[in-house]
Amino acid sequence: MRRMQHLPNMITMLRMAFVPLLILLLKDHRYLDALWVFIMAGVSDGLDGYIAKRFGLVTQLGAILDPLADKVLLVSAYVMLALLALVPFWLVLVVAFRDLLIVGGYLVYTSLYGPVVMRPSRVSKFNTFTQIVLVVFVLTERAFTFHIAHAQGVLVFAVLMTTIASGAHYLWAWGIVREVEAGHVERR
Repeated sequence: MRRMQHLPNMITMLRMAFVPLLILLLKDHRYLDALWVFIMAGVSDGLDGYIAKRFGLVTQLGAILDPLADKVLLVSAYVMLALLALVPFWLVLVVAFRDLLIVGGYLVYTSLYGPVVMRPSRVSKFNTFTQIVLVVFVLTERAFTFHIAHAQGVLVFAVLMTTIASGAHYLWAWGIVREVEAGHVERR
């Protein structure tokens, strides 16, 4: 078991190493290869989490690295897809701003109230899911040269709505709930 102690974190680091490869493949319009790299990164995300939980190898470093790797992968994919004009640039701004809001909120919250355990909400998990589906859809559409009318527009709208909902949920959870718990806001 001692040998496996760092395995989940090594898998997470491998996922981070996929990011430059994904960027280069997208830059070269190698959409099928980029799709496979993105899928392998997704599988590694599930695998590191499973191993960490199944064998009791959850670490504080892993709790930081895992969501960081996810964000770096997704934001990099969105930036490249926007640069290739495959997703709207404004959507990248919304996705990136939400992530900055969460990181900024976390830093402010911990500086004011002390450490907080970060757990993604259901809204946040659904947002991540919609973001992943959009990337996979765009890459699949390009790799296999097909087009489904209005499907990407629906997915873009879903990412927009879930991103806004997730950002609002974090603001509510960290701001309003904390103020109610502290007794600074009247309960109704």
